Amino acid sequence: MTIQTALVQGTKLLEDGVVSAPRLTAEVLLSHALHKERVFLYSHPEEELAEVAWLHYGRYLHQRLQGKPTQYITKRQEFYGREFRVTPDVLIPRPETELVVEFALGFVKAGARVVDVGCGSGAIAVTVALERRCEVIASDISWGALRVARENAGRLGAAVQFVHTDLLLGLRKGSIDVIISNPPYVPERDADGLQREVRDFEPHLALFGGLEGNEIYERLIAQAEKTLRPGGTLVVELGYRSLDSVRAMLGSRWQDVAVSDDLAGIPRALAARWSL
Repeated sequence: MTIQTALVQGTKLLEDGVVSAPRLTAEVLLSHALHKERVFLYSHPEEELAEVAWLHYGRYLHQRLQGKPTQYITKRQEFYGREFRVTPDVLIPRPETELVVEFALGFVKAGARVVDVGCGSGAIAVTVALERRCEVIASDISWGALRVARENAGRLGAAVQFVHTDLLLGLRKGSIDVIISNPPYVPERDADGLQREVRDFEPHLALFGGLEGNEIYERLIAQAEKTLRPGGTLVVELGYRSLDSVRAMLGSRWQDVAVSDDLAGIPRALAARWSL
């Protein structure tokens, strides 16, 4: 079995299984089985696969056909130009969250104290720590997520403190300059309509924000009011159709509310300043 033949057969299997981007997926899975970059596949198309590589490739194809996301198979996902390790303990970082980070960085000044709430893989916390000279804390209620985030921070050389807690509980009152969060915001009532890759494989603790999807926003805003310093900023990623609900949760002491849209024109991030 040559690399070229393996790619052709893998692509056909994924096409028949109605897997999106079948050719790209086959390339990624075969590269992972070979422990090579994708360019190797095209520079060595006639190279014979070793038996162990073929066995791994077949197993990866089977897992993908069963719905397991490619990122959980390879345990890798790029975010903001860096490679992060991901496992089923954490959400797969998405391009929309890169836009949230870009938006949030505009509020992070040198020396600021920043918290990434519900850090998951640590993508936000690690990125902020590497992009700005500031103190970064990452919190999560999941021990599994914290282990993954700590590993990513160590491998990428990011100075991040990790806290096992529910949102912001336990952080000192009035001690934080910027809070950033991609909270669970999918309504539980929408679960059946999710892609199986998301519904069946990504952690529900990090996905669902209550029946209507707003429960975590409400708790986060209430805790942020106690944790932010006067003049501090809260930045949250917004779910589809979340903007009006989240804006309505902000009382009169929240000022300078700003919203950033994603590339599809959907409101994706909201920032608000906690006033004196």
